[in-house]
Amino acid sequence: MSLNSLKELKIGNLTARLPIVQGGMGVGISLSGLASAVANEGGIGVIAAAGIGMLDYDFSTKFIEANIARLRSEIRKAREKSKGIIGVNIMVALSNYAEFVKASIEEGIDIIFSGAGLPLNLPQYLEEKCETKLVPIVSSARAAGIICKKWLDKYNYLPDAIVVEGPKAGGHLGFKEDQIFDPDYSLEKILPEVVDEVKAFEDKSGKSIPVIAAGGIYTGEDIYNIMKLGASGVQMATRFVTTEECDASMDFKKAYINSRKEDVSIIKSPVGMPGRAIRNTFTEDISKGANKPYKCPYHCIITCDYKNSPYCIALALTNAQKGKLENGFAFAGVNAYRADKVISVKELMDTLQNEYYEAASKDVTG
Repeated sequence: MSLNSLKELKIGNLTARLPIVQGGMGVGISLSGLASAVANEGGIGVIAAAGIGMLDYDFSTKFIEANIARLRSEIRKAREKSKGIIGVNIMVALSNYAEFVKASIEEGIDIIFSGAGLPLNLPQYLEEKCETKLVPIVSSARAAGIICKKWLDKYNYLPDAIVVEGPKAGGHLGFKEDQIFDPDYSLEKILPEVVDEVKAFEDKSGKSIPVIAAGGIYTGEDIYNIMKLGASGVQMATRFVTTEECDASMDFKKAYINSRKEDVSIIKSPVGMPGRAIRNTFTEDISKGANKPYKCPYHCIITCDYKNSPYCIALALTNAQKGKLENGFAFAGVNAYRADKVISVKELMDTLQNEYYEAASKDVTG
């Protein structure tokens, strides 16, 4: 392997040929189609659990059952299409978090990525001889330390890896609105802090805990630069939306391709966190105080003020996935506007490797 090539990523006994995790994107943006394609190219493919059952017709009467059935179905479909590494992303804030975790473990999922809250009790669901790896998603060294200490004290278990997500990510953000554009909270600032925090636990336990950087990473050069700061891998989501294998509708993908830099903006979400999305008529109406009448199908996110919310975010995201953007919007990372065409996952992964190689070669030659 060339010194200028991307190195593999090891998480416990799992080895990804490329240190690229495809970030979980709900509702229904990353399902078995995208996850299996990424896994087949040597990365880690991730199915997003959030609202997954809302893609099915019977979700309104059997919300939890529809969610679990669809999640199991997507994991099995991904397994049929790929022998690579498949993970699921399960938000801590989901009301049916425990059911999602149990079902994923029963299906033998390789990795559970868990954020949108601190997954303090995640190891309790592991059974003896369970091979599923547990990877919390954090936005600070403090959060990483709290999780490591709690898991070690209560379960004698440390995370198998940690994802640190900066404020340039898409979707719901683990930052207050005034922190999003503050350099003190940038990924470049918080990543080394998380690496240092985790190293103390690695040194005590002898267990390797790779740190995976996320949020705003778009090119192979970005991967090179962030890995120089101590990351063992990267998580990328936005760049995978405009691939042929992405499970979203073509209209959703076109929202990225047709967007301008100023369209990618911060919105207020009913779940109580700021979010980053592509501005459209729907988001403009909401920002002006309009109400989008709805009947809450299920209190799916614990923190959602569903009784007073002007719209249902789960329904809005489901509509967007299906291309009904007049009744929803696309979550997106800060670089979404840079997409200009739809390409295959293979072409994207090859491009990222070439960009990384060029950046590394330039750095070596000065």
